[in-house]
Amino acid sequence: MDILAHALWAGAGVTLARRRWPQTSDTVAATVALAALPDVVHLVPLLGWWAWGDGTLATLRAYALAVPGQEPALPAAVQLWSHHLHCTLHSAVVALACSLFLWAVLRSLWVPLLGWWSHIVIDVFTHSADYYPVPVLYPFTERGFDGLAWNTPWFLVLNYAVLALTWLYLLRARRRRPT
Repeated sequence: MDILAHALWAGAGVTLARRRWPQTSDTVAATVALAALPDVVHLVPLLGWWAWGDGTLATLRAYALAVPGQEPALPAAVQLWSHHLHCTLHSAVVALACSLFLWAVLRSLWVPLLGWWSHIVIDVFTHSADYYPVPVLYPFTERGFDGLAWNTPWFLVLNYAVLALTWLYLLRARRRRPT
C-alpha cells in the first residue's frame, strides 16, 4: 500500500480506538508516523547518496516511483542498505522483537507500535510476488506472500473510496457525540 494510505488507515484505527481507550495526541501522531515509517526509512541511503554523493534528485524520484524491474541503477552499497532497511522494517520477526523488548521495558504495550504492525499486515496482502513482496519473516527468508498489488487500478480506487467513507463516518460520528 502507498504511504498516504498507510497513514490514513492508521489514523482511522487510532481515531476509532480513542473512543474506548483515550490516547494522547502524541500517541496518535506516533502511531500514524510508525505506520508510514517502513516505506520512508529505506529511502535514507538514497537521500544520503543524493546529498553527499553523486546521486541526483531525478534518480531519487525515479526510484521512489519505480515499478519492480524498472528501478534506476544505484551504487551497490546504496542498493544493499536500502534493500535491507526495507526488509527489516517490513519484518514481523523484527517488529515482534521490538514489541517484546518494549513490553519488557515498559511492562505494557506501547500503542504506536500498532501503526508499524498495521503497515506490515496491510502490506503482506497488498503486495504481489511481482510488486515488492513483503519479506514478513526476514531475516530468516526474503520470500514474501503473493497478495494483490496495491497499485492495481481498481484496488487503488476501492481502497481510497473505502478510506473516504471511513473518514466520513468517523467525522460525522464525532460531531454527533455528546460532549
